[in-house]
Amino acid sequence: MSDYPRFTINRALVLILPNQPFADWAAAADPGPVPLRLTLEELREEADAFLLPESVMEDEGAAVKWIEKRWQTFFEHFLNGQYVDEVLWPQDRSLKMFRQWFTIQFHSMVYDMADTPIVHEDWEDEGEEGTALQ
Repeated sequence: MSDYPRFTINRALVLILPNQPFADWAAAADPGPVPLRLTLEELREEADAFLLPESVMEDEGAAVKWIEKRWQTFFEHFLNGQYVDEVLWPQDRSLKMFRQWFTIQFHSMVYDMADTPIVHEDWEDEGEEGTALQ
């Protein structure tokens, strides 16, 4: 395979980046005796990337709408990534709060630079092998 970006996949990509209110909550909710104070930059360092369906590839507005329709799932994903104990999570979550706590960064072009098949790994079926995509 060439080092030149040649192959795209039929997905859009979004990064969901935490904003300062998420960092403030994470610091305040820390149950440890010595609170772990991660900066916003540290929380954004390894941003979670999500591949979205082909139907939203060409339109950032459609991609944001797709994410916001599922805001609760994404919000819980990030809260769980910080603390698995749901008692520590904010109880009055809303789409408005999601918009304040996270920035959605859209990318319409996703290039596949590898020469091996893409493999899906199902986290709900831990221990099973991933499935190669054709």
